[in-house]
Amino acid sequence: MSNSTKPNIVTQWSAWAPYLQGVLRIVASLMFMLAGTMKLFAFPAGMPPDGSTAQAFSQIWIGGVLEVFGGALVLVGLFTRSIAFILSGEMAVAYFQFHAPQSFWPIMNNGVPAVLYCFVWLYFSAAGAGSWSLDARRRK
Repeated sequence: MSNSTKPNIVTQWSAWAPYLQGVLRIVASLMFMLAGTMKLFAFPAGMPPDGSTAQAFSQIWIGGVLEVFGGALVLVGLFTRSIAFILSGEMAVAYFQFHAPQSFWPIMNNGVPAVLYCFVWLYFSAAGAGSWSLDARRRK
């Protein structure tokens, strides 16, 4: 094979994009679910400041339900576009309701995770789950 027919490193790396999309979805979902398990089950720790769980049917509890069960659906890649859109909205509400009033800067108001999750889920609402997902299997 001559040098002109060998794929360059950029082409080879770009070929991994669909797989890395799946890895991002899986890792982000697992981390996101931890926020919910903290609120619902005090796992791996309870909510600050006292390690408690959220009161049932409170706004924080509903957020925890979305994070655990919505995160689980995105984790396996089932109904990803619609669930990710809902989760993106949840994170936008969380940011503007709880973080933004404390400070303009996300780094100062502890809102960086909410902003990042908002845009990660917005991306998946447009891009879909990728090849390693139940959505992809359902299309076959």
